[in-house]
Amino acid sequence: MSDVSLLDIDSLDAGYGDMQILTDVDMDVADGEYVTIVGPNGAGKSTAMKSVFGLTTYMDGSITFDGTPIHDVSTRDIIREGISYVPQTDNLFPSLTVRENLEMGAYIVDDVPEGRIDEVFERFPVLRERQRQRAGSMSGGQQQMLAMGSALMLDPDLLLLDEPSAGLAPDLVAEMFDRIDDINDDGTAILMVEQNAKEALRHCDRGYVLVNGGNAYEGPGNELLGDPEVRDRFLGG
Repeated sequence: MSDVSLLDIDSLDAGYGDMQILTDVDMDVADGEYVTIVGPNGAGKSTAMKSVFGLTTYMDGSITFDGTPIHDVSTRDIIREGISYVPQTDNLFPSLTVRENLEMGAYIVDDVPEGRIDEVFERFPVLRERQRQRAGSMSGGQQQMLAMGSALMLDPDLLLLDEPSAGLAPDLVAEMFDRIDDINDDGTAILMVEQNAKEALRHCDRGYVLVNGGNAYEGPGNELLGDPEVRDRFLGG
């Protein structure tokens, strides 16, 4: 992990239409860092992530990626800057095959980079085995791997993950976190929203706790885990 800032969110106000959700939110992700956003339901976690990807109504403040302001540009341009996003739901094309989904992950470029699909298959071997299978017929865990694989087709500098463990069987949750660790270990910065706060904080470099659309706590994941007030209020003791 580098100390060089890759993503800077500064005093961000954002929401949907006229409804403001975030107020004066500050966050940053260093190059190669793994950062998790946790907090109670309705705290604005997913709104913060969607704001990075240009999917909310910008109201004030700034979002800068690798030195370039992105709070007022299109999602398509944000993708070109080097950010990929895996939403919690509707994150693949169920009627297309696994391979077709991966090809769609690189739709923004004229040609799928040679060898990129093989790189994804090496990371997720089950996808190679099922490359001709329709995505919608796979298990939840396999679909989530496919969604992440599709997001990695453009070799992003920053990967946004919204609730990657949601809906997974308990025995698959640990495997999913291990996969995310591997992606980060290979140099991709991660910004993740996650309902399984304890597990997320165990894995990440740093965490942010949002409450009522604003910053409440931040710090290294292990420090937040060990903070009695954070544990009592947000992690179930």
